[in-house]
Amino acid sequence: MSQLKSRLQAMTLLDRAFTAITDEEFAAIVATLPADHVAALDELCGAREGGFTDLAARNIAVRATAARGRMSGELEQICTLLGDPCLEKCIEMLGDNADNPTEEQLLKVTPKLIKDFGLPVTRLMIASSVAGEAPASEMLIGLLKHDKKLALPPVEFTPIAVLPARTADDDVKAKRKAAKERKQADARARREQQLKARHPK
Repeated sequence: MSQLKSRLQAMTLLDRAFTAITDEEFAAIVATLPADHVAALDELCGAREGGFTDLAARNIAVRATAARGRMSGELEQICTLLGDPCLEKCIEMLGDNADNPTEEQLLKVTPKLIKDFGLPVTRLMIASSVAGEAPASEMLIGLLKHDKKLALPPVEFTPIAVLPARTADDDVKAKRKAAKERKQADARARREQQLKARHPK
């Protein structure tokens, strides 16, 4: 797989892991973050000094920043901040195997991570590791796609609404017809005047 395709796949998984988080889950995740992580998140997402005081406003700002920052790095920064405590715990539990764990080693610690941080954050942490080009990325991708517990939920496609063809009502049609007839009448009158000028009696 080319580097570009690998990058696109990683960002797609990260985006799916992030968008799968509900508003309620997001609020709960932020509530458990260290104060400096919350401050960094709010600053990244455009909050004024002092950060967001309204949970709904933070949610909207974070989602908007993530949506426009899929390829610019802002989505990665947001996910890193949200998943950092989970990643720190994961590294601690894996010990010497943290840099490149096997699937068996990772699955051994994920139940504890899910219990302490929740499934959405655990998925987000794994997806962030893939986006960060972790040595075990291939194995992590497999877990996010196929593991019974860690696999990301299916993408929900929203059908595109097809706008009805624009139709003019009878009044507009009548006005257009009248205008067209006036133009044609004016054109005939000009032609007749030109003919008379050329061939006076």
